[in-house]
Amino acid sequence: MVFSSLFFTFAFLPVIVMLYYLLGKRFKNIVLLTASLFFYAWGEPIYVLLMCGSIIINYCVGTLLGRDDTSRRKRKLFFIISLVFNLGCLAYFKYFGMIISTIASIGGWGLNVRTPALPIGISFYTFQILSYVIDVYRGKIKPQKSLILCALYITMFPQLVAGPIVNYVDIESQLAERSITFKKFNSGLRRFLQGLAKKVLLANHIGLLWSEVKAMPNNEISVLMAWAGIIAFSLQIYFDFSGYSDMAIGLGKMFGFRFKENFKYPYISQSISEFWRRWHISLGSWFKEYVYIPLGGSRVGNWKLIRNLFIVWLLTGFWHGASWNFALWGLYFGTLLLNEKLYLQKSMQRWPKAVRHIYLLLFVVIGWVFFEFTNLNDMLNFLRAMFGAGDNALIDNQGIIRLKANAFLYIVCILSATPWPKKLALFFKRIHSNFYGIAANVYYCALMFFSMAYMVASTYNPFIYFRF
Repeated sequence: MVFSSLFFTFAFLPVIVMLYYLLGKRFKNIVLLTASLFFYAWGEPIYVLLMCGSIIINYCVGTLLGRDDTSRRKRKLFFIISLVFNLGCLAYFKYFGMIISTIASIGGWGLNVRTPALPIGISFYTFQILSYVIDVYRGKIKPQKSLILCALYITMFPQLVAGPIVNYVDIESQLAERSITFKKFNSGLRRFLQGLAKKVLLANHIGLLWSEVKAMPNNEISVLMAWAGIIAFSLQIYFDFSGYSDMAIGLGKMFGFRFKENFKYPYISQSISEFWRRWHISLGSWFKEYVYIPLGGSRVGNWKLIRNLFIVWLLTGFWHGASWNFALWGLYFGTLLLNEKLYLQKSMQRWPKAVRHIYLLLFVVIGWVFFEFTNLNDMLNFLRAMFGAGDNALIDNQGIIRLKANAFLYIVCILSATPWPKKLALFFKRIHSNFYGIAANVYYCALMFFSMAYMVASTYNPFIYFRF
């Protein structure tokens, strides 16, 4: 089940909201837990059993880790069991096929191994589980005594299948007690509509253009068309993922939860380091907290810094998918970040802002080529087309026609990826505070109307990060 579907919007969500508020505080967590398991089982009926098993095992491990009579040796053993189970499930379902095919390719064997289907959102909820177990082991938090609350933390449907990754410590108190007001519900509903519009009105439309470019034969893609296409994908993946995060944060508010922001206008950044402080913040924070800092972070010598960065970014790449192009993508950004930390950090401050911004956009857009193409030959051919290294034309009539036809869409997407619309809204609020409320209501009603109209009329509705 996806948020940008008519069933979710007009059936699932209204029923859950009604039950949540009518049944009162005593049953609110049971309603949310039941809804979350149903939400997951809708798309993965068999894998809901895996999730339930994971909940019980990690709840028991957390309880054992938190007991005063558990010896240090046993605590370490229980912790290792939890790590092996959680990472083992992730490795089997997500990486088994890649490992076997890689071994078969190296050995020249013609193996035909049936790989297991990938449980939706396994990377997201596995990292949430790990944050809980690791923090209990460290003594940073106490184990959750209630199995229902522990299960709710792991399965909460607003951010279950595509994040943001929520650390247990951030919502521990909210699980048991949270305030619910009309103002918070209204704010959450507006945030949900904002994310829905990002997804169906921007990401899906600009994504259609990228799909057309990607399907073109390599010798027919001009330099202009190649850049127009990969820029379209850069905008699609931003609005697709940030739109989902907005919807998740909005739904959380509607049920009384406060989730941290996951995106802060990453394309306005002026360095690679800043970009990754603004993009998929919850994932970057997770790797920083549980991998980078335990390895020593940046407070080490250059050789260890190189090691730490490449370990984190190799893992970041593989987290996104079981394909070597994701490892290449991770190492690409690891190299760029290392170069900034060791050589460019000080000198970049003297560059004009426009130069820094162009530098950032150039390397990020190129990086999305590594991310999108799983086939190495297709990746290299597209890069050749982008830089005119083959027989591809510089500019062609087809590219000009496509750009003209989609010029307005590009402009809207580019402006929407900046804080300018929000700044204009705040400026309007200051000078016309009385009229602002009416205008805002009309705006969100329009977002809902056009989003629903698109969902009724269109069948193109992928969520890019669902496959991770």
